[in-house]
Amino acid sequence: MSGKLSKAKDFKKSKPGTYLSIGTTLFGAVSVAKQAKKAKLEGDKLQLVDAVVSAAAIATGVALLVRELRRMSSDDVLAGD
Repeated sequence: MSGKLSKAKDFKKSKPGTYLSIGTTLFGAVSVAKQAKKAKLEGDKLQLVDAVVSAAAIATGVALLVRELRRMSSDDVLAGD
């Protein structure tokens, strides 16, 4: 096994850590929703755009974390080999 590959495995996240990351990221979505609501009530288009971009970043982050969980699950199946 190459040195780079073994180092990459050392940096792999744990399942509980990934779940915690998803939870914290989704908790941030509450703040973004409040920001969007406030911006809409005030008619602040720039603030609303910021909220939309932040929401997109949160969605992307959660998608990446879910992908990581799926990879971990598929690695577990092969771990017995």
